[in-house]
Amino acid sequence: MATNGGPVISAAWLAEHFADVVVVDCRWSLDDGPRREAYEEAHLPTAVFANLDVDLSAPPSAVEGRHPLPAPEAFAAAMGRLGIGDDTRVVAYDDAGGVVAARLWWMLDALGRSAAVLDGGLAAWDGPIESGPVNAEPATFTPVPWPADRVISKSDLAASLDVGLVVLDARAPDRFAHGGLVDPRPGHVPTARNAPVGFNLADGHFRRADDLADHYASVGATAEADVVVYCGSGVSACADLIGLRLAGLPDARLFVGSWSAWGADHNLPNEVGA
Repeated sequence: MATNGGPVISAAWLAEHFADVVVVDCRWSLDDGPRREAYEEAHLPTAVFANLDVDLSAPPSAVEGRHPLPAPEAFAAAMGRLGIGDDTRVVAYDDAGGVVAARLWWMLDALGRSAAVLDGGLAAWDGPIESGPVNAEPATFTPVPWPADRVISKSDLAASLDVGLVVLDARAPDRFAHGGLVDPRPGHVPTARNAPVGFNLADGHFRRADDLADHYASVGATAEADVVVYCGSGVSACADLIGLRLAGLPDARLFVGSWSAWGADHNLPNEVGA
């Protein structure tokens, strides 16, 4: 999608606007964690590296999950070190179709900053490649509290399951139904419906708006619904938030702690099965 207003931009658009943006490499995997070594071997020109576990998250805990939101001051300091200021336009990319880069997009977008994800990620880029680290010129990023209307806490989610809330679990179907090795216990939040982020992509690119709208309607996410999205630890769910935006639907709330926080709390119920 070759737009300049986000949340997704094309490689062609980026090639024409490098001077106007800060490009951020967000590569990370569930198996390897932050992929800094891969970044230093080859990355888009001028790209800086954001460490998901450090720059985009607070330390993990059983209460808050594997990737809690950092304190506003910590996030502002990390952005400033990467050369991202209050008025900077950011393009984030990864090697997972935008599923990881979506976390940085959502964090900036929630604060009213300008951000987009590179459609297709690294694989879509056919221009020059650089190696080695990029040392950005520090910028001033003003700390702003995380907006209450873009997130939901574990306690508020638990208290809202019987009031018509539409809860979407962005994990793959097998993890939604039975859990995985990284999950604290099997299953999902009661009443949750599976909206795997993998459906949002076709050949590594985000699907058309009408396809996404049909998909979300099939799981109850309509313009009138009150929607909450979660995943394993609050990262890949952000790609569902992009999908909802592309589909023309209102912004949903993110349960940041996701299953890593809910599943670790044995006082909360779980459902197992598709």
